Amino acid sequence: MKNQKALLIIDMQKGSFTPATPRFNADGVVQRINELAAICRAQNYPVVYIQHDGTGTGEFEKNSPEWENLDELVVEPADERIDKYANDVFYRSKLQTRLSELNVSELLITGCATDFCVESTIQSALTKDYTITVVADAHTTGNRPYLSAEKVIEHYNWVWQNMLPTKGSISVVSFEELKKQLLAKVAPSL
Repeated sequence: MKNQKALLIIDMQKGSFTPATPRFNADGVVQRINELAAICRAQNYPVVYIQHDGTGTGEFEKNSPEWENLDELVVEPADERIDKYANDVFYRSKLQTRLSELNVSELLITGCATDFCVESTIQSALTKDYTITVVADAHTTGNRPYLSAEKVIEHYNWVWQNMLPTKGSISVVSFEELKKQLLAKVAPSL
């Protein structure tokens, strides 16, 4: 029976965080992801690092410096690592199979870029009936031609809060709120 949570950390790779591609509040997003990952590990929830593999495209070539996760991310040996090949993490990757093996039914979603890979993955996960929690302040993107990165993030948080789920559900919560929820499950109430 599926009843496990998993933390997805999407595309927090060096090639997406360069001087030419600055990301909104990158340091804060990394700090929140690291803290959330530590909480998930302590509760035996899988922590899944998704890395875009652009092998053959000349960008994000597997094992290249731009393919690597950010140095500031705390990646533990027991964490899952999944390569992805399109905006949608589920597309032709091993993610769905691995989540099934781990009995995962709920996804906690973080990462980069809000309006591309994060959005596409959320849409795909909804059609697969997952319960989804988007961490409102643990995903990021860059400025776009018509919107600042901050406005893009605000816009997608609003979109996700107002989506109609399939069998699962979707919610958008702040890191602090999610942290409180996760820690309340392990701390006995007085």
